[in-house]
Amino acid sequence: MDLISLANIDGDMVPIVAIVGGLSVAIVAIIGKAISGMQRTKQREESRREIAAYIAEGSMTPEDGKAILQAGAKDDRKCGL
Repeated sequence: MDLISLANIDGDMVPIVAIVGGLSVAIVAIIGKAISGMQRTKQREESRREIAAYIAEGSMTPEDGKAILQAGAKDDRKCGL
């Protein structure tokens, strides 16, 4: 029984290994981006809840809360405009 290692892979296996490796990197990148987006959304919603709580208890005016939320909205745009 022969063990397969990178040292004894013949020329036919190189493209397959390259494709599988590339797809693996792409899948990890996609999953990482999805997790990052979910985390960003969660943090944004928590911030909105905190601002709403400050407004409800009277330590912040609704105008101040609106200004804070609008200031952060520019950073969430994909194209940066």
